[in-house]
Amino acid sequence: MPVAQCIGKSHEKRINITAYRNEYERNIARVNSPQGRYMKAKRQSTVEPVFGTLTQFMGLRKVNTLGLKQANKCMQLSAIAYNLKKYLKFIEKRTKSEARCLALLFLVKNRLQKSISSLLRHSTINYSLN
Repeated sequence: MPVAQCIGKSHEKRINITAYRNEYERNIARVNSPQGRYMKAKRQSTVEPVFGTLTQFMGLRKVNTLGLKQANKCMQLSAIAYNLKKYLKFIEKRTKSEARCLALLFLVKNRLQKSISSLLRHSTINYSLN
């Protein structure tokens, strides 16, 4: 059989065989099992949309801090901002008057400032809340 028939128009044919083939096959079987499909669906509906929103719309593509403690604080602040955004969207539907909306806004602002200041109390980076 001529070589051109085996490999077609390409110049070479690669065969990828790994030493971890059994592990790959076991993992693929686990992911394709009923419990694996259930866990994947659960993860896609709870965790991945949050990370997608943080990275795509809230500017958290990169964490510009040094150390794990600072990175954790950055993620906590991002989670607070995400939850606050959802909470404010929920409040806007329920409020009926301007005064009630303003009171809720000040309440949320005070709680947010307290939680941010407690997170940043032991931080080496000083952030301004004004």
